[in-house]
Amino acid sequence: GFIAVTTQAQLYACLPILMLYPLALGWICYRQAVTLARHKRELLALSRTDSLSGLLNHGAWKDHLEIEFQRCRRGPAGAAIALIDIDHFKTINDTYGHVTGDIVLRQLSKVLRQNLRTTDLAGRYGGDEFCVILPGMPLNRATEVMEALRGRFNALAYAQDPTLRVSLSIGLAPYQPSHADSISWLNDADQALYEAKSSGRNRVSSVQGSWLRSV
Repeated sequence: GFIAVTTQAQLYACLPILMLYPLALGWICYRQAVTLARHKRELLALSRTDSLSGLLNHGAWKDHLEIEFQRCRRGPAGAAIALIDIDHFKTINDTYGHVTGDIVLRQLSKVLRQNLRTTDLAGRYGGDEFCVILPGMPLNRATEVMEALRGRFNALAYAQDPTLRVSLSIGLAPYQPSHADSISWLNDADQALYEAKSSGRNRVSSVQGSWLRSV
């Protein structure tokens, strides 16, 4: 029968291919793994980001609130949270249209990004309501920050209609050791927001225990 004989010259000639093939295959697999990991990260970021505002979505923000609550329980740093509502947003949509409504929402996201620290966590809570975690920030400083933000947003002009002016109602709540959980902390901010809206809108209200204060 036929016996294949490989000469030394043939073996040497094949060596580069024998070495290069696994290297090339390894490189392709590595590149695919890197691309897949990047896609996975992008998908994860998308699942935690609100598509319109580019901020954290409701679920992701609440996860961060829980982390912040546990951190506050362990140490003295403290924090404040803010709930922000665009005043008369339904009227804006009805009067100027949903395209303008979306522009207003994006403008608020932009103002939040420009006026908050990198450590602050802003999210879109839903509809025209936004939320912010201010780690390590005492209530008086948080009030100043939110007042400045409210003023800047109020001063914005819209090319779509120069008559359009939009204001914010903001509820602030500092972390309290008496909070049973992150939800009770969030309820305090919600109570303060309700106070801001029911006492005339376009203002910052804060809650500390059972005391409400409007600015």
